[in-house]
Amino acid sequence: MKFDVFTEMEYTVNSPGTLVLNIHALRTPNQTVLNETFVIDPYIKFEELVEPSGNRLVRFEIPEAGNIKVTYNATVDNSFTISDHTHREETPVAHLDSSILPYLYPSRYCQSDKLYRLADNLFGKIADPFEKVIALTNWINTNVQYISGFSNSQTSAYDTVTQQAGVCRDFAHLGIALCRALTIPARYFTGYAYHLKPADFHACFEAYLGGEWVLFDATRLVPLNGLVKIANGRDAADTAIANIFGDIIFTTMQVTCELADENFEPFFYEGSALQGLSYP
Repeated sequence: MKFDVFTEMEYTVNSPGTLVLNIHALRTPNQTVLNETFVIDPYIKFEELVEPSGNRLVRFEIPEAGNIKVTYNATVDNSFTISDHTHREETPVAHLDSSILPYLYPSRYCQSDKLYRLADNLFGKIADPFEKVIALTNWINTNVQYISGFSNSQTSAYDTVTQQAGVCRDFAHLGIALCRALTIPARYFTGYAYHLKPADFHACFEAYLGGEWVLFDATRLVPLNGLVKIANGRDAADTAIANIFGDIIFTTMQVTCELADENFEPFFYEGSALQGLSYP
């Protein structure tokens, strides 16, 4: 399925500094960037960096005070798989690849060690791992209210479960923390989202089930097959859209994700079917 994605970000620069942006669509065997442009106005030389995880960063130094505008356009063709998770067993920690283990550990925004008792009391008796993640995702959707602008850059999963309100970032962090507390590896997913109102970057999470990363979105704001992946990480600290070094102030942003194909059929997890969607 093809999508046209667009980002425009503006900054006021009060003194020389550096920006590291993470807004480029990820390149994977199943997500092809057909074309893209990245423009800084006024022109500044930049470099693209690729992290070991595959996340694509852009870094540039701003030599003097003023205003800058960054624009990114891309057409992306991605594909997904839907797998039957009926009767799949949880993968023992002893059998997990070393690359998966970091997604079991507590992280800055996902204090799974503090949420073990809650997770075990609510979901520990569910045997099937896919059903377990569906149950905790539904619990978050029911018990945490989505309130735009409620949280800030310091809000963690532990804060969200006590305040019972947040935005997509907080819903994702709580889902990750509960999964890890249940010994299910989970990681943060940030991307462009089709049908998101109002348009913005979107966060959800992936759980490692049956040898594959399966997508979950506790907000239920967008179809699971309408996403263009930007980055994965342990939590939002690994996947920040922008890291600012210096006296640079973010002012405005516009984000869109439009369908560039036909015959789109929205996919959500519904009913008792244990069908998991993955972006390999």
